[in-house]
Amino acid sequence: MSTGSRPPRPPAADAAPTAAPTDAAPTAAPTDLVRGPAADAPEPDAVPGPAAVPVPEPGPVPVPREWSNRSPSAARRRPGVRAAVAALMVAVAGAALLTAPAPAGARPGAPAPVPAPAPAPTPAYYVGKAFDTCEAPSLAVMKAWRSSSYGAVGIYFGGRGRGCPGQRELSRAWVASVHDMGWRLLPLFVGSQAPCVIAPAKRKYAIGTNPSLQGTQEAGDAVRAARALGIGESSPLYLDIEAYRRDDARCVATTLGFVRAWNREVRRLGYVPGFYSSADSGVRDMEAQRKAGTQDLPSVMWFARWRGSPSLYVESSLHPTAWTPHARIHQYVGDVAESHGGRRLQIDRSAVDAPVAVVTTASGSRTAAPTP
Repeated sequence: MSTGSRPPRPPAADAAPTAAPTDAAPTAAPTDLVRGPAADAPEPDAVPGPAAVPVPEPGPVPVPREWSNRSPSAARRRPGVRAAVAALMVAVAGAALLTAPAPAGARPGAPAPVPAPAPAPTPAYYVGKAFDTCEAPSLAVMKAWRSSSYGAVGIYFGGRGRGCPGQRELSRAWVASVHDMGWRLLPLFVGSQAPCVIAPAKRKYAIGTNPSLQGTQEAGDAVRAARALGIGESSPLYLDIEAYRRDDARCVATTLGFVRAWNREVRRLGYVPGFYSSADSGVRDMEAQRKAGTQDLPSVMWFARWRGSPSLYVESSLHPTAWTPHARIHQYVGDVAESHGGRRLQIDRSAVDAPVAVVTTASGSRTAAPTP
């Protein structure tokens, strides 16, 4: 990924057709899908940002007119009769309350049962361009970059293997502010790495001798860190596993055990497990496990192949219909400098058709696609 947390530059692009097979196209988008600018667009320095698709607010619930207004009677014209009718109705209602049977299991004098909480929101999907950079930029930079063609940003929100662990800007207030600007968020967790990881700087974070336990524990860490930032349930959390050597069978098995345990726990806690890796290591292994029918695999695939242009649905490591629809991100360029609104960043570029974070606001409500 971005500076200090990326695989070595992937090999040259595989020979591939210029268009995906017809069965690889995603199905019709759900109503909460938010489209950004075209993923295949060139990289201008100042291109109008993506327009969010407004989500209509539910209208007010119609209140029925009063019963007496629907049935005019003498009671509406004679105050004495109206008062008598009202008193009779109150008495009948009181008697009904006194004689109504108690709910099953209720004790006399017990408080009314608490209603079940509302179901968690479904994931929100974004289609368009995204960037990630090692450390979350300032709010001023994020505001300036709204003039770009990007509509989503990857944030390194947790994990002991992050290249930029300080994250001076990243906070609950930052998440809420950039979300209110119209940015969609792709939360990345860089935890323990494969014992045969290629990058020397990542070897000190190698997965230990109990990958299942370690994966479960780090998944809990990821969910706690996400919640602390206001990233709510049904959000994707993308586990970053840097490029590793696939010729080490023991290392590959250890890594798979860690990833599967992480996925299980993230799902159990109400989030969506995503996976980032090199197309020629972690992604290729996940595809092999999918073909073998292995359980507890990632729900979303973020693959790095720096071919220079986005190619979400033509990738030699993945079957054309695997991780579809709305479950792919292609990181197609890495470690490039780009300027927008007079602000310069070193970034990686990605094309997205995948879920984004559901942000919990200060008021406790949860939203996924704010209007810029």
